[in-house]
Amino acid sequence: MTPILEMKNIVKRFPGVLALQNAQIEVLPGEVHVLVGENGAGKSTLMKIVSGVYSLDSGELFFKGKPATFSTPKQAREAGIVTIYQELNLIPQLTVTENIFLGDELTRGPLVDWGAMNRRARELLMRLHLAIDPRTKVSTLGVAQQQMVEVAKALHERSDLIIMDEPTSALSIAEVQDLFAIIRQLKAEGVAIIYISHHLDEVFEIGDRVTVMRDGKHISTTETRELNVNRLISLMVGRDLSEQFPKERVPRGRELLRVENLTRGKALQGISFTAYAGEVLGIAGLVGAGRTELVRAIFGADLIDSGAIYIEGQRVHIGEPIDAIRCGIGLLTEDRKQQGLVLKFNVRENTSLSVLRILTGGLFTNRQREAGLAADYIKRIGIKTSSQDQLVVNLSGGNQQKVVLSKWLATKPKVLIFDEPTRGIDVGAKVEIYRLMNELAAQGVAILMISSEMPEVIGMSDRIMIIAQGRVAGILDHSEATQENILEMATGTAPVAV
Repeated sequence: MTPILEMKNIVKRFPGVLALQNAQIEVLPGEVHVLVGENGAGKSTLMKIVSGVYSLDSGELFFKGKPATFSTPKQAREAGIVTIYQELNLIPQLTVTENIFLGDELTRGPLVDWGAMNRRARELLMRLHLAIDPRTKVSTLGVAQQQMVEVAKALHERSDLIIMDEPTSALSIAEVQDLFAIIRQLKAEGVAIIYISHHLDEVFEIGDRVTVMRDGKHISTTETRELNVNRLISLMVGRDLSEQFPKERVPRGRELLRVENLTRGKALQGISFTAYAGEVLGIAGLVGAGRTELVRAIFGADLIDSGAIYIEGQRVHIGEPIDAIRCGIGLLTEDRKQQGLVLKFNVRENTSLSVLRILTGGLFTNRQREAGLAADYIKRIGIKTSSQDQLVVNLSGGNQQKVVLSKWLATKPKVLIFDEPTRGIDVGAKVEIYRLMNELAAQGVAILMISSEMPEVIGMSDRIMIIAQGRVAGILDHSEATQENILEMATGTAPVAV
């Protein structure tokens, strides 16, 4: 069978960086070809060459058996290549229909045929089990719904090759299965899929073959059935990771955080729980269950209607985030780029953001102390950066997350909340984050961890609190937590047990 895409000996340089070194990939028609590797391995750079964003410096690219060069994304789309990026590529002010048909509007005579476009958009959304009006503005949709609109847009363009970059990062379990059903249908129709993911379970569920990249180089291409998780991780990181979830259990300490009857509209309805020193309290539930709303309320980002919060047994008033920080609470937000970092600031400036009042004497920041703080955390948590003056926008996802973590560690928190701490980062960086969580727990910090990855929440938690429809559906000890009983509680099919 002639490959639909073949790339040989691809080299790509950026100023001071050799991003790709003789990289290669071969994709067959009707194949789901998974592309994996740590952050910075060159996956996205290689795909941006395919999709016309970057030009290659040397090497060969063949599409449908013929030499090809794509100077712009438009040329790649016209050839039959569509990319669904991890960073969503929608226009928020436009409707779902307008985004799907942007640049390819249906007309009737000289006029745009809105009726036909809305009907076609509705059909595409129904295929994805997305029950929204296509005339809805994208800005009003959640991240998961926007991701599915991107998929609908790709389906409309009837491509020969679809590149999906972390397409499930914001999707619920049910939405992931809907997407996989669409991928299998496309595969049956002869469409080729390049699927980039850090979720290794997805590799084995949806992939036919797997190409591994490391440090800009091709490491291997293997039939999925010939691999297992440990072998794949070893190929990706170039070393043996003894455990995916290196949890270290420490004795539970004193009560650090207690929440009583926290209520906020319909999102949170009488939530109560306690978190202790030295424990990781996992928070599980379906997308929209109220997990993020809960931690935002505790942190003062959203005002509550009623309820009480106690730190070390003392009731505290948290009306805004600065109150939470003064009480010893830190929050690593779900969206690190929009809410956790100032991307145009450097590593040093981001690290010191939460403690500027301590570093400031009079009107000016003590630059020497600020630099010392940044240097300490770069070394302590292993931030891979050329210097503390490097802009965080240029760091990998895993290292960006470490910068966010360093910002909160600088406040010396009693309670640290992680909202999807490993979303969009590679397996090696995940293990580093887990080990840092172990260190914090050993030091007596209480950790709250929201995670949509079931193996992660089971593997790293001492107890797991399940949220369903804004309420606590149950709290499980790690010894009794399984994917089945967590899902039963999350979906309301199991009796409440606290």
